[in-house]
Amino acid sequence: MQLPVSPPSGVTAPNHADRIGFAQLTRRAFEGGDLHPLRERLLARIEEGTAEAGEGLDLSLIAQLLGEKEAGLVIQTEVLSFHQLFRTPCAAAKPRLRVLALAADIDMGGNTPIDFLLEDSDIELLTLYVVKGIGLPETLPEHDVAIVIASDSEECREALALIEKAAPHWPRPLLNRPDLIGNLDRDKLYRLLAGVPGIDIPVTAPTTRAQLSELSQGKIVCEEITGELRFPMIVRPRGTHAGVGLAKLDDAVALAAYLAERQEQDFFVARFVDYASSDGLYRKYRLAMVDGKPYACHMAIADRWDIWYLNAFMAFSEEKRAEEAVFMLDFDHAFAARHKIALDEMSRRVGLDYFIVDCAENQNGELLVFEADNTAVVHNMDPPAVFPYKPPQMRKIFAAFTAMLSRHARAGEESAA
Repeated sequence: MQLPVSPPSGVTAPNHADRIGFAQLTRRAFEGGDLHPLRERLLARIEEGTAEAGEGLDLSLIAQLLGEKEAGLVIQTEVLSFHQLFRTPCAAAKPRLRVLALAADIDMGGNTPIDFLLEDSDIELLTLYVVKGIGLPETLPEHDVAIVIASDSEECREALALIEKAAPHWPRPLLNRPDLIGNLDRDKLYRLLAGVPGIDIPVTAPTTRAQLSELSQGKIVCEEITGELRFPMIVRPRGTHAGVGLAKLDDAVALAAYLAERQEQDFFVARFVDYASSDGLYRKYRLAMVDGKPYACHMAIADRWDIWYLNAFMAFSEEKRAEEAVFMLDFDHAFAARHKIALDEMSRRVGLDYFIVDCAENQNGELLVFEADNTAVVHNMDPPAVFPYKPPQMRKIFAAFTAMLSRHARAGEESAA
């Protein structure tokens, strides 16, 4: 199987369509900009029949950012049915490097938001959507290094399988190989990391509404679902993210009430770990693993166990921000040093060139791993007037990411020489 980069005689490589891209549009929305005028202009161009494919993909993203997810996905699927290759221009007039990102036809949170990692760099981003029924082009666009950005979700399985089939013959270095991304599934990661010294990762077990209903009625016990399960437990609908449907249930009565409010048929369950610090507050960390090295992305502090950065209200607490600043400043010789053995072994077992870890420290000082994925947003959008310590840290992560791409591109050139 051949996947040439430069087209042979008589064969044309797929043309790219330019787009504004994920980072710029998300930044506009994050900073309170009104996306409606741009949406109306793009809709007018579509009605006139003058819109380019990249504008259609931008319109899809704008719809999703405005809360119109289903409409956005319909637009995206329509665009991808006739065009799959898109360019996000870089900051430099002449790019130093060209990276090809391999994506799936999924909502805006289902592919690695690589645009953010390449912002203000001299690296040009080409995104190739691997679409059901279309697959990969016979001739790949010219690139120096490729990276798989599709996630481990069900909707991405076919795209990952197509990339995996082509991977052994890929003409350039291919990062975040598709066969490894599937290991990030909630019910696979704990098995992958089982026995790593210094890591506490609860068994995350799939279960059904029928099983949970029987448990709520006392017909079965927790251990019949998975050996270490007990009340209080964590439950979430399968396939959801960002805390949708996530709950801590203290007993069978709470489980019955939870099921009465949910319509889903499939769930994940895990034992609850009380990771409150001695001051009664919970601290949750996001780390970026880049080329085997950990970097601090953020630290959220709250009086609730189900923390996300936004519900920790870090922007409203100078004391919390001061602690996060110290966490970032001292990260290499404090947090990363404390958990070096655990983080090194995690990186080795996961095997991906780039991924994100959401974690905490349990009350025994071990690294409590909640989840790992390759699509969490790592950005530099927080206002520097409020978070002056963040831009230097984010630039550090971005520099590590671009250095990783450059290193692999050079290695590819040397092996081809």
